[in-house]
Amino acid sequence: MTSARHQIGSPTPSDIAVWAPGATTIELVIDDDATATRHPMHPADGGWWTADPATADIDVPVDDARYGFSIDGGPVRPDPRSARQPDGVHGLSAFFRPDPAAQAATRWSGRSVHGAVIYELHVGTFTPAGTLDAAIGHLDDLVDLGVDFVELMPLNAVNGIHNWGYDGVGWYAVHEPYGGPDALLRFVGAAHERGLGVVLDVVYNHLGPSGNYLPEFGPYLSEGTTSWGSSVNLSGPDSDEVRAFIVDSALRWFDVFGIDALRLDAVHAFVDHRAVHLLEELATATDALSARLGRPLGLIAESDLNDPRLVLPRSRGGYGLAAQWDDDIHHAIHTAVSGERHGYYADFGSYSTLSKVLRGGFFHDGTYSSFRRRRHGRPIPTDLLPATAFLAYTCTHDQVGNRAAGDRPSAYLDGGQLAIKAALVVLSPFTPMLFMGEEWGAGTPFQYFTSHPEPELGEAVRTGRQAEFADHGWASTEVPDPQDPATFAASKLDWSERDSPDHRRILDFYRALIALRREQTDLHAPGFDSIGTGYDEQAGWFAMHRGQWSVICVLAPNETVVPIGVDVELSWAPVETTSGTVTSPGHNVVVGRRTSPIP
Repeated sequence: MTSARHQIGSPTPSDIAVWAPGATTIELVIDDDATATRHPMHPADGGWWTADPATADIDVPVDDARYGFSIDGGPVRPDPRSARQPDGVHGLSAFFRPDPAAQAATRWSGRSVHGAVIYELHVGTFTPAGTLDAAIGHLDDLVDLGVDFVELMPLNAVNGIHNWGYDGVGWYAVHEPYGGPDALLRFVGAAHERGLGVVLDVVYNHLGPSGNYLPEFGPYLSEGTTSWGSSVNLSGPDSDEVRAFIVDSALRWFDVFGIDALRLDAVHAFVDHRAVHLLEELATATDALSARLGRPLGLIAESDLNDPRLVLPRSRGGYGLAAQWDDDIHHAIHTAVSGERHGYYADFGSYSTLSKVLRGGFFHDGTYSSFRRRRHGRPIPTDLLPATAFLAYTCTHDQVGNRAAGDRPSAYLDGGQLAIKAALVVLSPFTPMLFMGEEWGAGTPFQYFTSHPEPELGEAVRTGRQAEFADHGWASTEVPDPQDPATFAASKLDWSERDSPDHRRILDFYRALIALRREQTDLHAPGFDSIGTGYDEQAGWFAMHRGQWSVICVLAPNETVVPIGVDVELSWAPVETTSGTVTSPGHNVVVGRRTSPIP
């Protein structure tokens, strides 16, 4: 797709337009590999520039041509709305025409993300080849697991070959090493053919450190800063077009590529002082497009705010997003099982904390956060919102990759502990999300990796990463070098692990959990009122009740008698039952219908 004023589609070269309100002159430069031609553009309303109508008569080999813009006689820069950057983020843009057959394959009736089983993956490390086409080869494995949605970590064009994706600078482009936009169309079509929805992780709160030419075109950035640098201009002068740039990008993933939902990275980093927040504007536009396309479209926020307004309906004063990630659920489960208490885990770990989070969604709902050294969050109105508006998970790219060594829970927990975490997430009333490889207890880490070509930038990332963890007591030798290709290679999944008995046992357990969730009404009830809890911290057991079902977790390492009677449907290790008790080995989880009253 070339740059078109608020257009979502596939314009011809004569439709090219670019927003550059401070420019005096702009030239469109078209390079067909034989010769480069320059064509003056003409100012239009609102700081936009349009191509000369004569451009329509130019014989442009669309599949091979490159193009860009020269502002006031300066260097030729890529199109801010480029769909393809085949020569990298510093190179010229390429014309893109979606294949009609591939687009047709993405069309389907769709499904809601609420209550679905979501599977997060990084394209570059999901398979040895690290491409979207290679990922298609494992979609049947995800269907067999019971997954409903595949969530792709960011695909934005980024400088370098491999990257987590959060350094993207081409918000409209698909990273070429993954296969580019054509490969994304093929992936979405293949997923939809199997009944799988696709969630795309998008980053609109900051831009990467290399290849960001947006400030040369206009005031895309503000004087404010985030943890990653300058903030995006969402509410300053000329911010109308900046917001439109973001909204157009989001809608284009839905309309052109058939994406079903977007995961919005770190929305707490948006600096927006308008009465109508960007998230509300984006949700309104998404709902309108959903009605036009006749299929569900969703926005899922990653937020550190513990603010239910993100998912409250707009009629109730909220922004109307479909769902949000809920780190409190992760922290409560992880600390109860693992015993870790450092950093932002400090306030978590007790069974009462786990109970509060499972029943109410947030732990910090106006309570004091020792990590932040202030009060944090507000309560979820559980009578207005379903629990399925909140995503629960045992690990994510952040919760694994932002550990110093990128070690997964499988590196320091036993199989029973992994099973406990899985059962609490999958059988909870929340929307469960898995991170790639979790389902078989992958032995490979997921480390933080980059491939910045600029030596000075690579060194800054390397030393910054080491300094960050040194503050928490880690030696620099224990922190993998993000720039070392071996760090990226070590993070690739080893699919052969699934054939070993220990990994296969975990995989079979995940399959059984997901099947139970799907088959049993009590286990996929969406309301907060569908869950109850009970526990004895001294004895070392915790129970989550869902209707007639109980999920009994023995967190103690030793044999434990739990005063709850169940007909066992699924357990990690064998147990002995009576009419009112379960005698279980340590580090075990038992799922079954109750045969005795809840104590």
